[in-house]
Amino acid sequence: MDTASHVGLQHFTDQHADVLHRFELPEEQGQFTSLPEKVLDVTEGQYRIVITSDSVPVGFFLLHATQRVKEYTDNPNAMLLTSFSINFAEQGKGFAKKGLLLLPDFVHAEFPDCDEIVLAVNHKNVPAQKLYLHTGFTDTGLRRRGAIGEQFIFRLAL
Repeated sequence: MDTASHVGLQHFTDQHADVLHRFELPEEQGQFTSLPEKVLDVTEGQYRIVITSDSVPVGFFLLHATQRVKEYTDNPNAMLLTSFSINFAEQGKGFAKKGLLLLPDFVHAEFPDCDEIVLAVNHKNVPAQKLYLHTGFTDTGLRRRGAIGEQFIFRLAL
């Protein structure tokens, strides 16, 4: 059931911290991503983005405009998306899909020089692959070796 009608993307603020620290994921999902509490400290060029429903955090991801992006694309205007997660208690409500569909407009507004988002998704993480493909990402055909196996490199042209 899609209950994600009042969904937004926001830059992280300290007001989000308490809810993000309580995020949980089952082990089979946790192997593919990081809980928000593990990536709340960022360096220059990393941006913490919160998916909200009625201003309450339900999801989280990082956007990178760092040297790390070059591992995935030659595009100097690209950003890397990592650590995408939806709190387990909020899954199945359409928040992941809606958040990703909001991504192009959010990036245009917040990072106007960015014209591509890239990400790596594990070959075993079929639900995530389907989600990304359904929300406009395409498989570049590039592959990387990740900590737990092969990763597919996807891109979203903006």
